[in-house]
Amino acid sequence: MTTNKTTELSSFSDMLQRALGPLLDPAAGDFVEMMAPDGVMEFPYAPAGYVRRIEGREALAAYLGRFVDILAIDRMTDPTVHFTRDADVVILEFGCEGLGLKTGQPYDQRYISVITLKDGRIARYRDYWNPLVVIDAVGGLDALNAALGRQ
Repeated sequence: MTTNKTTELSSFSDMLQRALGPLLDPAAGDFVEMMAPDGVMEFPYAPAGYVRRIEGREALAAYLGRFVDILAIDRMTDPTVHFTRDADVVILEFGCEGLGLKTGQPYDQRYISVITLKDGRIARYRDYWNPLVVIDAVGGLDALNAALGRQ
């Protein structure tokens, strides 16, 4: 299982490194390291009652760690990169293909991410995704709640 966790995160990290290239500090290896120590990740489309904002690397690592036990990501698509008038803001469009580990149901998600960089690190990452895709992949809202330790 540990190998899967490393591979999945590496795939996402590799995609970000390809997309953001020289905007990122080359010392940042994985996604959590790409975040500024006080970086913020936001999920505007998260279902009501779910986490919509995470602050700091440690909190982000803990949050992401819960998903590798319920979803397997087989591949990330190459992103479409949109540079904005603000040199510190980049918009990415990309997708992933995977499955729910307990259900075998497909997890084919599409994302739009608005990334704000500061000093070579991600200061803010707004992650727009379809919550229905993850709910279906894990077997419903009750299964998602159980996997995330929610009542």
